[in-house]
Amino acid sequence: MAIGYAKDQPTGFKNYLENIAIVGAGGQVGKFIVQALVANGKHKITALTREGSTNTVPAGVHSIQKIDYSQPSTIVEALKGQDALICTLSIRATDEAEKLSRAAAEAGVKWILPNEFGNSKNNEQIDRDIMIGVVKAKDRKLIEELGVSSWIGVATGFWYEYSLSVGPWSYGFDIKNRAVTFFDDGAKQINTTTWPQVGRGVANLLGLKVLPDDENDKSPHLSQFKNDFVCISSFKVSQQQIFESLLRVTGTSRDDWKVTTESAKERYEKGKVMLEAGDRTGFGLLLYSRVFYPDEAGQHPRVDNAALGLPEENLDEWTAVAVKMAKEDYFLKHVVPRTMG
Repeated sequence: MAIGYAKDQPTGFKNYLENIAIVGAGGQVGKFIVQALVANGKHKITALTREGSTNTVPAGVHSIQKIDYSQPSTIVEALKGQDALICTLSIRATDEAEKLSRAAAEAGVKWILPNEFGNSKNNEQIDRDIMIGVVKAKDRKLIEELGVSSWIGVATGFWYEYSLSVGPWSYGFDIKNRAVTFFDDGAKQINTTTWPQVGRGVANLLGLKVLPDDENDKSPHLSQFKNDFVCISSFKVSQQQIFESLLRVTGTSRDDWKVTTESAKERYEKGKVMLEAGDRTGFGLLLYSRVFYPDEAGQHPRVDNAALGLPEENLDEWTAVAVKMAKEDYFLKHVVPRTMG
């Protein structure tokens, strides 16, 4: 891919991003992104918040702009002068995602990190199977068709501490009741990422120079990920490896846990039936079980941690965080109220 060099750009070209806008700054992953951006100290950060939102925006944000999705002009105005837009939205916010992409194009925003933060496979079958993949692919295509912005999909796999703590419908673990359901043999590995690592990954990505200085510059740059995915990962692990970590962290043995097995395919199909019957838990079942299929849907084609200067993390440390979240009913206290609102 021909990308050019900074030395050949016209006068006034900035080889860095200065102004960053984020939607969802007070959300589950958004707050970690903002914290990492603030820690890096390279950008002026603007939080776009919906009129009436009660989410608390993390400290360090330079500006808070209220937007109204029923009046796209408010979004365009808020995005003027921004170099990049980060979208962290509910997976159900499909209309909002499209309006943001269109407004970004109208405002001249050059880079969009769309509402990805999941799968790294640009695979139509997987997209259809997990349902939300089709919507995300549509948004990426729209950004390209509008012809103003470039997208970078931040692929993280599922969030580790969240997915391990929320209950058996995700990674198959019921920590409070010491029960686990292995999908098939529990040995299929997936890439999964902690919230702080997601934040660091996004911040370090946007802190890269836009273009290489010249033909001799081999350092990482933003444009190498243009209209592609950047793949971030904390761990490449299987359920069995997670279970061993849980045993170490909790000081328990396998005999202390109820262990069952289920075909990943059958679990996926069960989730579809539940969802079609109106049980939203079924969506979690199908979404998570699909990444444990033999086609390695849950594995990144590569990991870009080194290019982004990301640290290695300790599995047991983050398993302990998940155990604490489970014991404190994080999901019931912090996630369910949002979905009911």
